[in-house]
Amino acid sequence: MQAEPPVQNADAAPPAAAASSAAVLALTGAPSGLVRRTLTAVLSEHSVLLLAATYFLAVWALTPDVATPRNLRNLFLNLLPLLAVAVGQTVVMISGGIDLSATSIIAACSVIAATVMTETSGARTVPLPGMVPWAILAALAAGAAMGSFNGAAVGALGMPPFIATLGSMMVVSGGVLWWTKSKNVAGLPESFVGLLAGEWLGVPSAAWVVAALAVAIHLLLSRTLWGYWLYATGHNPRASLVSGVPVRRITAAAYAVSGFCAAVAALLYTARLESGSPVMGREILLDVIGATVIGGTSLFGGKGRLTWTVCGVLLFALIDNSLNLMGLEYYTIWTVKGLVILGAAALDLLRARVLAGA
Repeated sequence: MQAEPPVQNADAAPPAAAASSAAVLALTGAPSGLVRRTLTAVLSEHSVLLLAATYFLAVWALTPDVATPRNLRNLFLNLLPLLAVAVGQTVVMISGGIDLSATSIIAACSVIAATVMTETSGARTVPLPGMVPWAILAALAAGAAMGSFNGAAVGALGMPPFIATLGSMMVVSGGVLWWTKSKNVAGLPESFVGLLAGEWLGVPSAAWVVAALAVAIHLLLSRTLWGYWLYATGHNPRASLVSGVPVRRITAAAYAVSGFCAAVAALLYTARLESGSPVMGREILLDVIGATVIGGTSLFGGKGRLTWTVCGVLLFALIDNSLNLMGLEYYTIWTVKGLVILGAAALDLLRARVLAGA
């Protein structure tokens, strides 16, 4: 028997939500049934995808370069590692937590993979033959291990997720910088670069990797008992514990999945840049969290889907790409990103209230 994720906040609407929805209906002066159907369609779970399409068309009119084949390819390649990290972040947020250490795990796994498949010869770094599979396995295992450490701190010790992952981020980042002396590890084997930065059947290899990862996690969330337990844990951990759900193990596993996904992103970034970097991914933490929240995953747990996350990553990557094409200043880009995140939170709140009132 296949377990489905429990329905979230569909019937548990507070009085304020019903009042807000009634006020919206009263102000429109249109038949309530028609208004409800219209608002439900506009504020549906696919609204982020519609918003991304609308934004693309608007930017296309202002900056035609955004629709060139070269830019679209760059946009696609840039969002793939971001999506891999966001997949893991989605799992953690569904459990009711947050993972601030994802970017430091990316840097650590990048350096680990690069170190395993290379050796220093004098002043040069040269590739080691036959070490690519071992480097990939070492990076994935290290990512899962660091994620499990976070999970143990949050699940077994009961530490707040923000503090546990923030401390982990600082320790791992400092350790990697010390280990590498703040230097990149270059000289990677061509076989590794071609494997993850090349193409297969005319499609970038990174796309196959991220698609396989996303499908596997989607099936894990929607077709297994573990996925049902994860949603239940995020929705109400106390009730889940009383009902026999292994809340601590579920929480620990969620962070292990996040660490594994971060390691996948690290391999993709390393192959694309052809070097391991101790500061790799440092700039994308807010992008990952923002894209996940924009997609509709709740910061309070118990709500989220990978299809929503894909839409959120697409919108966020499109905004970042278009603002850079416009030549805007760095602080302007960050301001716009912050406004987008606030707007997405407001949209999600309005959608919940309208659907609850309906």
